[in-house]
Amino acid sequence: MYSPAFPHQDIQELFPDVFWVHGSVRVGPGMRLNRNMLILREGRELTLVNPIRLSDAGLVDLDALGDVARVVRLGDFHGADDQFYVDRYQCLFWAQAGQSNYPEPGIDVLVDEASPGPVKHSEFFVFHNARYPESALLLHRSRLLITTDSLQYHKEWTHFSPVSKLAFRFLGFHRGMNIGAPWLKRVTPKGGSMQHDFERLIELDFDALVGAHGQVLRMGAKAAVRTEVRNLFGLEAEI
Repeated sequence: MYSPAFPHQDIQELFPDVFWVHGSVRVGPGMRLNRNMLILREGRELTLVNPIRLSDAGLVDLDALGDVARVVRLGDFHGADDQFYVDRYQCLFWAQAGQSNYPEPGIDVLVDEASPGPVKHSEFFVFHNARYPESALLLHRSRLLITTDSLQYHKEWTHFSPVSKLAFRFLGFHRGMNIGAPWLKRVTPKGGSMQHDFERLIELDFDALVGAHGQVLRMGAKAAVRTEVRNLFGLEAEI
C-alpha cells in the first residue's frame, strides 16, 4: 500500500532543467513537517531525487515536464514514496547498497562514488563513515548540492505543525544551515566521528544547496556548511 499524497506546493524551476517541489509529510499525531523533491530534466527524461508523492494534479504537471526515467534515493531514512513512482512509471531505481529502513523497491543501479551521476555533469558524494547509507548529488552546471537529512537549510518553518517546531528546536535545529542532529546521532559509528566525511564534502565545488527538508539556499551554501561543520565539531582552524 502506498503512502498518501500530503499537501505540497506546485512544481517550481530552480535552475535550467532543475525543478523542486516543497511539500509536507505527517510523521505522527500532531507532527507535520516539510519535505522536498528535486526533478532533473535531460531532454524528455526526468530523474526524481528524494521523491515525494504528488497529488493527482501534481502528477499531471510532472507528466507535462517529461517522462520519469529513474528514481534516486540519497538517504536510507527516506523512501516511503519510491515504490509508488517505480510502479507507476516502470522506471529504474538508484540507491546505495544496504538499504534497511525501506528495503523496497529492488535496486536497479547501485550508487557509489564510482557511479556516473543520473544526468550529465553530475556526481555522487558518499558518506563513507555513516552506519546507514547516505549520499549527496552534486550538479556541476548549477553548482547545486542535493542532500537528504545530512544537511538542511531552514529559513522558515513552512508546513511545520506547532508541535514539530518545538520538537525541532529541542533537537537543536536552528534557522540557517543545519547538520541534522537526529541523523548524525544514528549514523555516527560508536566511538567514531563523521568529521572527515564533512571535510571531504566541503572540498566539492557548490554554492547552492537543498536538502530533503527545509528550503533552498541559492548562494553561499558552501560557506554556511563550512561554518556549521566548524561549530559542530569544535574546530578552531579554517577548513
